[in-house]
Amino acid sequence: MPELWINGQPAPADDLIHQVLHPYGAFTSFRIERGGARGLDLHLARLVRSSDELFGVPVSEDLLRERMRQALGGRSEAWLRISLFSRDIWMRQADAVVEPGVMVAVFDPPAALPGDLRLHPQTYSREAAHLKHAATFGLMRARRLARQAGYDDALFVDEDGAISEGSVWNIGFLQGDHVVWPEAAMLDGVAQAVIRKGLNAAGWTDEQRVVRLEDLDEFDGAFICNSATPAAGVTAIGSIEWAADASRTDRLGAIWAAAPVQNV
Repeated sequence: MPELWINGQPAPADDLIHQVLHPYGAFTSFRIERGGARGLDLHLARLVRSSDELFGVPVSEDLLRERMRQALGGRSEAWLRISLFSRDIWMRQADAVVEPGVMVAVFDPPAALPGDLRLHPQTYSREAAHLKHAATFGLMRARRLARQAGYDDALFVDEDGAISEGSVWNIGFLQGDHVVWPEAAMLDGVAQAVIRKGLNAAGWTDEQRVVRLEDLDEFDGAFICNSATPAAGVTAIGSIEWAADASRTDRLGAIWAAAPVQNV
């Protein structure tokens, strides 16, 4: 079971009940390694922006770091999920401007997703897709439908036919050692940003442009990435199939691993 801390104290039941009944808020999650995290500055910046947009008050990075250190209690290896919420905001009081509470959940680090993923294209766009927000019904339903159809996960395509993202990850398409990132309304992932920053130094090139399902024949592979799974290969999207190529996903994973671990 995870440990749950809210505002530096063991999570009280009334705060947890509020989040279950009124799931308004934002979060980010990542692996703690050797007391820090890759792309930690990006995770913290995400929370500050989300706090300002959703609650009208930006939470401070110093406070977030303090809450993280308190919850970790000296542990150097863990998985953290940091959530922002407010008991002052609910359906009958939706306009409050307030500094959010900070919940930190501490888990054992999860295993990475396996490679050779088969993805089920679905027409779906997350609400306020630029935010990593608490509304996850659509993501869970999409993944459930994909599994029931015999796939591993869902790939989202918007109403205009542009590929965006997956249930909990970003996707990159491969042309040799060139990565094409789809351009659409989506969450800009931290793992994606870390990998993009390291591509050129590793001899890769990349670009971002609109990619549609009918464009998939241009590519010789694809991979997904998030903070738990820096790179996992994709072998099928709908009826389009590619040969498994662990060598390239291993190299992409090495780009992630080369990024510095930033201390909490």
